[in-house]
Amino acid sequence: MSSEVTSLLLAGAAVLVLILLITRAKLNPFLSLTITALGLGLVNGLTPGEVVDAFKDGLGSTLGGTAPTIGLGVILGSLLLGSGGADKIVDSFLGQRPVAWIPALITAAAVIIGLPHLFDVSFVMLAPLVYTVARRRNVHLLWVGLPLAAGLYVSHGLLPPHPSPTVAVSAYGANTGLTIAYGLIIAIPTAIVCGPLFTRFAQRWFGPAPDLDGGPAPVTDVEPEKPGKPVSLALSLISVLLPPVLMLIGTIGTASTAEGTAPYNVFEALNDSILSLLVAVIFAFFALGRRGGFSAGQLQKMSGKGLSAVGPIILILGAGGALKQMFTATGVDAIIADHAAGWPIPAVALAWLVAALLRICLGSATVATTAAAGIAAPLLIADPTLSPELLVLATASGSVMLSHVNDSGFWLFKEFYQLTVKQTFRTWTLFLCIQSLIGLIGVLVLDAII
Repeated sequence: MSSEVTSLLLAGAAVLVLILLITRAKLNPFLSLTITALGLGLVNGLTPGEVVDAFKDGLGSTLGGTAPTIGLGVILGSLLLGSGGADKIVDSFLGQRPVAWIPALITAAAVIIGLPHLFDVSFVMLAPLVYTVARRRNVHLLWVGLPLAAGLYVSHGLLPPHPSPTVAVSAYGANTGLTIAYGLIIAIPTAIVCGPLFTRFAQRWFGPAPDLDGGPAPVTDVEPEKPGKPVSLALSLISVLLPPVLMLIGTIGTASTAEGTAPYNVFEALNDSILSLLVAVIFAFFALGRRGGFSAGQLQKMSGKGLSAVGPIILILGAGGALKQMFTATGVDAIIADHAAGWPIPAVALAWLVAALLRICLGSATVATTAAAGIAAPLLIADPTLSPELLVLATASGSVMLSHVNDSGFWLFKEFYQLTVKQTFRTWTLFLCIQSLIGLIGVLVLDAII
């Protein structure tokens, strides 16, 4: 048996071991990724010192690009939620508009609110608002809750600074601003289909209305010391839209100015996700926080609450980067790159497929993306004409495919909306399958055009 075949078989075995450690042994994903990465290096004949060095290099390089971005995004989202900016956006979108408009309006608001924050946190924070709207407008809970989840997950699955697309941006060396631009092109039709259109289609499966008086209480650790001033809708929207707008301006500017010039340096700074998010956080701190009557201590509590939820995710991303580096250290990426040109499947479709299979097996979109990016990254070496931004979106789209009982989001949606498992499959699981497939189609179309 050739050394190339042996390396590929060992890499495949490592992925299988990773799946078994998470699904059967119920081991923490960070530990599972760490054991798999270290084990892969050792069975390939690397010395313990070489294995540890590769692990540290992969973990450090991944977190260096992703941890600050995710952390600042979480802080921005926490300020938006804690200050009441998210509620203001939803209330302003809904107003007294007809009930038939609710799914479309809720989806649009959720996509905007979900831009800077983790899905789980946004969902939990906004769930009480879903019950409030359903009671106020006398509609089925899922008429409000399903499009909210769809809008939040479109942002979560396609757009940085969310963990899955952010780690893929780092793994593929993609341009963040361009990724957001392409992601928005796909996200808009995805949100329309998975939000208002799917809600209307799926209402036949809603079943009896849940007990609207038995829903979750408002989730907040911040009680204002004095009545806060009314939150401005304009300032709330500016806070959440500032990072993507700055990065898009930076992308366009760097493409139209000469490298090394002062304007180019300014645009390059704007295109940096860390700097653009930092600008937005500082703006939100004053525009939503201090202007809204919150003390510095309360704002610190808001930020701390959000950051407390992101620690395990960052560790998982780092360990996933270490596994990717171990594929490089053992020569697997070079083998894939050498043979990828002859594969009969488009590279973006392959990246989507690998991520989708890992998601179905592992349940975690974040783990699926980190592992899939390590496998698919060599495709860029094999074909320099590939768009790394489209590979990001293909991988991220694949990572949301077929959420089921091994995904915490499945149970979160089920329990908060008081659904049966069957109802959850017919709503949550189905809309995420549709989102994943639309993402793949969108990437293939953009790949053909670009």
